[in-house]
Amino acid sequence: MNSINKVNGDIMKAVITGATGMIGSTLINILLKKNIEVIAIIRPNSKKIKNIPKSDKIKIVECDLSNLNSLSTKLPSCNYFFHFGWISPAGINRNNPELQLKNVQYVLDAVKLAKAIGCESFIGAGSQAEYGLKNEILSKDTSINPVNSYGIAKYTAGKLSRILANDLNIKHVWARVLSVYGPKDNNYTLIMSCIDSILNNKSFDTTKGEQMWDYIYSEDCAKAFYNLAVNGKNGEVYTIGSGKVRPLKKYILTIKNNINPDFNLGIGNLDYSPNQVMYLCADISNLQKDTGFVPEISFEDGIKKTIKWYKKEML
Repeated sequence: MNSINKVNGDIMKAVITGATGMIGSTLINILLKKNIEVIAIIRPNSKKIKNIPKSDKIKIVECDLSNLNSLSTKLPSCNYFFHFGWISPAGINRNNPELQLKNVQYVLDAVKLAKAIGCESFIGAGSQAEYGLKNEILSKDTSINPVNSYGIAKYTAGKLSRILANDLNIKHVWARVLSVYGPKDNNYTLIMSCIDSILNNKSFDTTKGEQMWDYIYSEDCAKAFYNLAVNGKNGEVYTIGSGKVRPLKKYILTIKNNINPDFNLGIGNLDYSPNQVMYLCADISNLQKDTGFVPEISFEDGIKKTIKWYKKEML
């Protein structure tokens, strides 16, 4: 592995947008352990600022994604730019084409900012939504057919930002992320809502849970992004996941058994949605080959860490 701690004796620096999110804030901890200073770009007055660890190696910058261009003369020279920031990735606005189109522009603005502050590499966070409905392992070569505005915008952002980064002579890596779970996750996700329901003895209804799903722990996911910054290939697309699948029902039962084995789950009470993804698994072979990344944390261990965090921070 190459070292990105220092170049010619200077401390390395990385920029992270969406730094209060689960992956971004987890990546901060990894970078700090590598003695890499972090510029954390967050929304003004973000309620999630508590997710960012306390350290004199972190500089927090409050800035809307729509104003990234204003930072070009305000930030120090940096080496790596991780772009996780994305407005309305979930909910009804997920299929709002005009709003999602703005996100595409913000990705391009992020690439321009990366160039302005001397970054060598731009690492963008894509999504499995770019693929659409598939019944096969997802790789860089899998055909693309997104079914909502969010997936279309992610794919468009990845393609256009690669062209721009190439024009600006910046290394560009695009990572399509599958399902991630862990501390600091949003409360509307299946994993977090399941934990919340069982801990608070609230009803929890699901589909039959036959979907074959690939979940990766947040720390593993963040390590994958770090590895991409170090050894990811320019112009390459990588899928990030554990590379393993199991029925969604088994994930839910594992959560239940770690909190309250006697809890009555409503498995099968909900119908599948019209565009329900029934198979989701990442081909991480090029990620492993190019960067040496290997997922280390099993779902059984990761969910215990997540439940422990939830009990401490959310109850």
